[in-house]
Amino acid sequence: MNLARFDLVSIRLAVACAQTGSLTAAARDSHLALAAASRRIRELEGALGDALFERHARGLLPTAAGRVFVKHGLTLLQTMEHLGGELDDLRQGIARHIRLCASSAAISQFLPTLLAQYGRLHPQVRVDLEEQVSETVVSTLREGRADVAVFVEGPDTGGLATRLFREDELVLVLPLKHPLAGKKTPIAFADTLDEEWISLTAGAAMLQQQQQAALAANRPLKLRMQVRSFDAVCHMVASGLGIAVLPKGASLPIVKTMKLGWRPLSDAWAQRRLLVATAAGDNEAAIVSLVDFLAAGAQPSQKAKAGRRNK
Repeated sequence: MNLARFDLVSIRLAVACAQTGSLTAAARDSHLALAAASRRIRELEGALGDALFERHARGLLPTAAGRVFVKHGLTLLQTMEHLGGELDDLRQGIARHIRLCASSAAISQFLPTLLAQYGRLHPQVRVDLEEQVSETVVSTLREGRADVAVFVEGPDTGGLATRLFREDELVLVLPLKHPLAGKKTPIAFADTLDEEWISLTAGAAMLQQQQQAALAANRPLKLRMQVRSFDAVCHMVASGLGIAVLPKGASLPIVKTMKLGWRPLSDAWAQRRLLVATAAGDNEAAIVSLVDFLAAGAQPSQKAKAGRRNK
């Protein structure tokens, strides 16, 4: 396989062919003459030793080899775009990009204000933020695809250096006229397990805590729907499709807007710790500076301290 012939223009053209299903449209999007575009696709196929597309009257259809090529081609094009962006930033005085991967709970409650403050204090550093569920946040850091991670305590942190970031509280969110919404006294999670539930997707720390609590109570968790955001969870609850557990700080503004009800949980696991982590032994100055800044406001609440002492 002659990889030297895989120039970026040809890769971009092949990706465009797969996306549009048309060599004519892909050539136009790539600013190439149709004959030149056709020649480039043939050269790619010759270098690969496989056909990338099946030709038919209505256009192009990727072959199995074409789908593999396009998948990796997209990754390569994105990497090159990031490279170009970082080089441009370097010319403009931004000396370092830090990849931060964080959970929804951290982003929705804490990180926007903190990152804006950090950006003003350190204009030469650009923080690139990615949102994932807590388990994926940890695996992203461990695999070297992030420099810093912020997530809800729970996933295995072996091989990582962790510090307390913040604490939050989980509350029950439910329709305003739901029978459980009539009081503001804390309720045990086990007393809600007759209900149907709306939750985040698999890997979210909240869902894992609910599943573990249901297992401890020897009761099933009637999980009806899983969505990707707190806002979507609240929309499902507002539609009467189930009830949910959400972080108090992130959900109360949505709860108020949607005219939902909420109630504290009496379970100890409803008081959560969020951690900030790096790979163990990573002492790069820019990363240490960001972690120190993020951890600086961490003050364990008296309620959380008492809860941990009573465990």
